[in-house]
Amino acid sequence: MISRATLDSWLRPASPEPAKPIDDRERRGLWIEITIVLLVTFGASGLSGILSLSESLLIPAPLADQSVALNVPRAENAFIDAARQLLGVVQLLAWSGLGLYLLWRSGFGPSSIGLGRFRWRPDATQGVGLAALIGLPGLGFYLLARAFGANLTVVPSTIEDHWWRLPALILWAIANSGAEEVLVVAYLITRLRQLGWGENSSLLASAVLRGSYHLYQGFGGGVGNVVMGLVFGRYWQKTRRLWPLVIAHATIDSVAFVGYTALRGHVGWIP
Repeated sequence: MISRATLDSWLRPASPEPAKPIDDRERRGLWIEITIVLLVTFGASGLSGILSLSESLLIPAPLADQSVALNVPRAENAFIDAARQLLGVVQLLAWSGLGLYLLWRSGFGPSSIGLGRFRWRPDATQGVGLAALIGLPGLGFYLLARAFGANLTVVPSTIEDHWWRLPALILWAIANSGAEEVLVVAYLITRLRQLGWGENSSLLASAVLRGSYHLYQGFGGGVGNVVMGLVFGRYWQKTRRLWPLVIAHATIDSVAFVGYTALRGHVGWIP
């Protein structure tokens, strides 16, 4: 059982190194950079998520009677579809590369944000633990939200049964995890710290952004991912390790994508 002292320790933000003072010109530059980065990545996805939820609410059918697919075919021809799936994966990896490059240019190398040398035992163990901590309650929360009509029916994949389907789904899971954890956690919180934001306010901004681009799934998807963002963001603030978050996120998505493909038609509650 978790002690009160341990819980209080994790709820309290860590004391990061004091941010270097920046002048007005640098401040404006950072805000411009953050705005551009978000508008070409997850900020635009967040606005799209809000519009998608609004559209779903305007449909007479309840949210639970509507469905949304996460991974869909991108072409009728199987080879073109595979190439476009791979292109989507590359685009997400480029998003994470953009965040890493901009941080590196301003003096925050991969090691300083927790992507230095991978430590197999602690990083993998903590990553799997975080996946269980978020994934299992998250599944229950999704089913509860759907039962109360607050969430759409989420279909992890509608990709046809090609030989490359499972590798593509795993690549999507890895690319999603890398892009989200680099940009939404490490990049955004680091930049907000530079702007003088406190640990709690930057954590909340990161979590709300994560929730916003999952609103296309419904209110449950938005709220559930805000909670995930609070846990993941605080973990990073306390440990400065990003590898466990990437592993946890990739594990959650891989289990959802591949598990759905394997169990669909064999388990009654899977649509």
